Amino acid sequence: MTQVSETTAARTTVGTTDAAPGAGLAAERVRWSVGGRLILDDVDVTAPPGAVTGLLGPNGTGKSTLLRLVAGVQAPDGGQVALVEASGREDLLAMPRRRRARTLAFVEQDAATELPVTVLDAVLLGRTPHRSLLAGPTDDDHTIARAALDRVGAEHLAARDVTTLSGGERQRVHMARALAQAPRVLLLDEPTNHLDVAAQLATMRLVRELATEGVTVLAALHDLSLAAATCDHAVVLAPGAAGHVAAAGPVDEVLVPEVIDPVYGVRTTVLRHPRTGRPVLTFDEH
Repeated sequence: MTQVSETTAARTTVGTTDAAPGAGLAAERVRWSVGGRLILDDVDVTAPPGAVTGLLGPNGTGKSTLLRLVAGVQAPDGGQVALVEASGREDLLAMPRRRRARTLAFVEQDAATELPVTVLDAVLLGRTPHRSLLAGPTDDDHTIARAALDRVGAEHLAARDVTTLSGGERQRVHMARALAQAPRVLLLDEPTNHLDVAAQLATMRLVRELATEGVTVLAALHDLSLAAATCDHAVVLAPGAAGHVAAAGPVDEVLVPEVIDPVYGVRTTVLRHPRTGRPVLTFDEH
């Protein structure tokens, strides 16, 4: 991915929010059901400030649902979601919508974009919470939006109609929109979906850079090896009558056979990458 200047990059990630960066995220005893079926049962998830936390688990354990609840897209049946700072806690779901949008950005999996707008206009939507209700995009907004596109390697798509893009191109545009939003907390639902291997690695490198710059990241990931290579912390949701947390903590303590094997029904071997020292996972049938 193309890099931008240090000044522009900082504005594109942390931006001019209402408070200083360095806030963590805590979802506590979150419950949600649909049609009388309990999907999430008193789930606790903590994302430390300025770190990448992987939200893991087999299909159907409620990862996407949990992210939508944390983002305020859906209302939980119970529990709390808090922004946690040294000065105290603040209920994210009770924040006015515009202020929450200046604090938290959510990139959904396969987010639909059916309106025939240009890529640049789609990314400029991320600037909406930062200007008055009836005001149009400013020159500053355009600068930030183009820097966001550049950072995800999609600046060349700026004039394209969003509806003509491939799945991987759309995924980059949605990430750019989130960067333009200048969040302190970034929620990602399968951010490498539709991407080839090189693009996956570039996306997760960007995610790590954002964490270094102070953004707290909670990302639902399907690929355990990718999570082991890039995340600082991990939360594993287990299957069952309702999703619940099987383990949570530093990656080295969570992505181990004792946790993975019963949750995924496999046999896991943990190796070490010769260059990074990070865990490398291999799997066999149980």
